[in-house]
Amino acid sequence: MTDARELLAGYQARDQAEAADLARCRELAVAAADPWARSGPLHFTASALIVHQPTGRVLLRWHARHQAWMQVGGHGDAGESDPVAIALREGKEETGLADLAPWPDAALLHLAVVGVPARGAEAAHEHADLRFVLATGDPEAARAESPDTPVRWLDRAAARAAVQEDNLRETLARLDALMSGRERAAALREAAPGHLPGII
Repeated sequence: MTDARELLAGYQARDQAEAADLARCRELAVAAADPWARSGPLHFTASALIVHQPTGRVLLRWHARHQAWMQVGGHGDAGESDPVAIALREGKEETGLADLAPWPDAALLHLAVVGVPARGAEAAHEHADLRFVLATGDPEAARAESPDTPVRWLDRAAARAAVQEDNLRETLARLDALMSGRERAAALREAAPGHLPGII
C-alpha cells in the first residue's frame, strides 16, 4: 500500500506546469490532516486511462456534469489513502471491468491540478488528480455504470480528438508514448533472429 506522499516523493515532473502542480500536491500531502477529504478547497482524486494493450485502444467515459469524454476516477472513500487502489475501485465501478490491473506497473503517469466550478451548494474547488494506467484483458465486458455515463473504446488518436481538456490530452500523449515504445520493442523482439514467441 502506497500513500500519496510516498508516491510523489520520487515523481519527476516533465514540464514547468507539472512542476508547479507537483509542488502543490506535495504540500497538500504533508500539510492536510486528510488530503483526500472533499471538504478541502484542494484535495486529491485518483483517475486512470483504461487500455486494452493488444489492440492499443483506450476506454473513455462520458461525464454528464462536464459534458465531456474523460478518464475514469474520482474521490477516495472514507479511510482510503492508496491512490492506485482508489483508481482501481473507481475504474471497476464505472466500467464493470473486474480484471483491471495497473499497466505496465503502478507508476504515476501524470498529475494535474484541475479546477472544478461551483455547483449548487458545492463551492468551487480544485482536484489534485493523480493519474495511472489500468489494463483489461476483456474489453467487451465494459458496461456503463448508468444510462447517462456511457463508455466507449477508441484508438489513441481518436481518444485525443474526443477529449476537451488540454491536461487530459497531455495524459493521453504520455500514454501514447508509453504504448508506442512498448509496441516498437515487441516488434523488434519478434524480428530478432532466434526469437521465441511469448518470450519477453
